[in-house]
Amino acid sequence: MSATTATPAPAKKGDFSLGRILLQGRAFFALILIIAVFSFLSPNYFTLSNFLIMSSQVAIYGILSVGMLLVILNGGIDLSVGSILALCGVVAGAMMQGVELDWAGVILYPPVWAVVVLTVTVGAAVGALNGVLISIFKVPPFVATLGVMYVARGVALLMTNGLTYNNLRGNPDLGNTGFSWLGFNRIAGIPISVIVLATVAVLAGLMLSRSAFGRWLYASGGNERAAELSGVPTRRVKIAVYTISGALAAIAGLVLSSQLTSAGPTAGTTYELTAIAAVVIGGAALTGGRGTVRGTMLGAFVIGFLSAGLVIIGVSSYWQTVFTGAVIVLAVLMNSIQYGRGIRKG
Repeated sequence: MSATTATPAPAKKGDFSLGRILLQGRAFFALILIIAVFSFLSPNYFTLSNFLIMSSQVAIYGILSVGMLLVILNGGIDLSVGSILALCGVVAGAMMQGVELDWAGVILYPPVWAVVVLTVTVGAAVGALNGVLISIFKVPPFVATLGVMYVARGVALLMTNGLTYNNLRGNPDLGNTGFSWLGFNRIAGIPISVIVLATVAVLAGLMLSRSAFGRWLYASGGNERAAELSGVPTRRVKIAVYTISGALAAIAGLVLSSQLTSAGPTAGTTYELTAIAAVVIGGAALTGGRGTVRGTMLGAFVIGFLSAGLVIIGVSSYWQTVFTGAVIVLAVLMNSIQYGRGIRKG
């Protein structure tokens, strides 16, 4: 009897191996399936140029999703990223139009690098406000970020009076050209936006896997009280993840405004939901403490490639919403199976 109980049943382990592979790699397999199906339905889908165009569009969602992943790993949620994207795009657009100093009687046209730095700073500051409200004043993340979402969107509307800043290419005589470089130029044939996304994803992955902050983040998201008793600075971690999320939303806003060469207060509407969907499709647990950058990137590409494929084959925008929603529901169901039944990585 002792020999029987001491040796695990190899057959049982084998029975579950295929299911575990399919469950844990569901985002990857879904992406492969999407590419295969739309490549069969349209000869224009499986081309290098189309993949680069789709990846450039996915970059905006992907950058937002990385910030959302950090927040969700911490056990929170950030509903304000879409509005921060719009606000930061408007801030960048206003600076590109010129900053009028009435007291000096001059109009300043900051260089593009200064516009980028100041815009990212604004996004980080709004994100830090979320972190402070949640970590210090104990406002629930849903309520805090919902309020900031409305405030950021309202400020963007006030700054533009509901209008859009157009023609952000700049003027060579004013020294503020180069803003459209981020959205239109390529390096070695790869769009700059895709390179920005890859850089953000690699840095975030290294931070989560190789730094003390990453270990603190997973620990505080898994069990905040236990992490705090173990010496993890949970408040600082919480503020940091929301600050990073805001900064990444600002970068996404810069990429979007550069691609459109315009900035409007209504940009980024519902983008926060797309970012959450990408994180969920990528296998992260909404309860915190579990998720990877790799999975989130796959989730963002699943949504982006699915939407682009439906457009290419001429599916109605209403049906696109239905299909996207069905994918999200299926992803949540898979997450429930994976985490609810105790299936773990490793």
